[in-house]
Amino acid sequence: MSDLSDLLNLDAEFSAEELALRDRVREFVDRRIRPNIAEWYEQAVFPVEIVPEMAELGLLGMHISGYGCAGRSATEYGIAMQELEAGDSGLRTFVSVQGSLAMSAIAKHGSEEQKQRYLPEMAAGRVIGCFGLTEPEAGSDPAGMATVARRDGDDWIITGSKRWIGLGTIANIAIVWARTDEGVRGFIVPTETEGFSAQVLEPKLSMRASIQTELHFDEVRVSEAQRLPGATSLRAPFECLNEARYGIAWGAMGAARDAFEAAARYAGERKQFDKPLAAFQLTQKKLVDMALEIVKGQLIALRLGRLKDAGKLERHMISVGKLNNCRVAIEICREARTVLGGNGILLENAPLRHANNLESVRTYEGTDEVHTLILGQHLTGENAFA
Repeated sequence: MSDLSDLLNLDAEFSAEELALRDRVREFVDRRIRPNIAEWYEQAVFPVEIVPEMAELGLLGMHISGYGCAGRSATEYGIAMQELEAGDSGLRTFVSVQGSLAMSAIAKHGSEEQKQRYLPEMAAGRVIGCFGLTEPEAGSDPAGMATVARRDGDDWIITGSKRWIGLGTIANIAIVWARTDEGVRGFIVPTETEGFSAQVLEPKLSMRASIQTELHFDEVRVSEAQRLPGATSLRAPFECLNEARYGIAWGAMGAARDAFEAAARYAGERKQFDKPLAAFQLTQKKLVDMALEIVKGQLIALRLGRLKDAGKLERHMISVGKLNNCRVAIEICREARTVLGGNGILLENAPLRHANNLESVRTYEGTDEVHTLILGQHLTGENAFA
């Protein structure tokens, strides 16, 4: 089941179990996402009805061990994200927000009681979580957050707002990061709590089959039992962000691969000047350039996965994957659209939808500029953020 863009036979680098997982997720995407994604995208609908099916596949918190989670490897998680994003970035984002952000926050920093209470329900898709870090005035600089939590007896009172928060209007719980007198802390906030509200951010030109929201906290009271005890600094949410960034390095290549395959099919079928587009030198150059960038990006993602599984993945390495793979994926999708000509702007064809989605993927979990400076600091030893 090799892909057309697999110029180096990368399938040989995966185990039979990894390939079987890939094929199961790919079948799900082919059966449930591809036939419907154009309608979902056009109508700006996130299909909540497929959440139980994602849970059944073990995709929610799949890299977490125990508590009803699948306990799959980092590489297997990456493979699944690549296949999901070949369907649509917005649907991969759901799995990322639920698993790599909300569930990871509880798994990494929660108490045993919190893990037992929430993780099995989240893995089953019965409880949906969101992750509230970014704010209206604090995007690339989360240290500038204005949301605060103050002690009131045995409780905490949270005041502030968050912006560009995936799933906020359908979430049952929100992982909320706030500034306290003791530093940044994390809280599990049930969305039914008095003073909590969420509103959808729309209309959007990107990620239309997903939900992005703004959260507001008007004197929201939570108990000490809802605080994440292991989260004692800004490092805690960044550990969760790195999980999501890792998955994006794989996912972006899924979108790129899908756009490339659409262009290659079209080039083989569409005839101009009495021969298929694929017979023209310029078209072949476009396809070759796209395939080369895809296989290079997949090699980066695979290397990150093997390092992560070995416990040797470092922060700057994740930035290599996030920066490179998002950047080249957008260019591949745009180039694929040119092969389709005017037909490329129709929603029935995937490349421009992928390109539009990737504008968001390229921005969230660290912009190009942020990851460039992370890598610049690694190379020079100099912090150029401020």
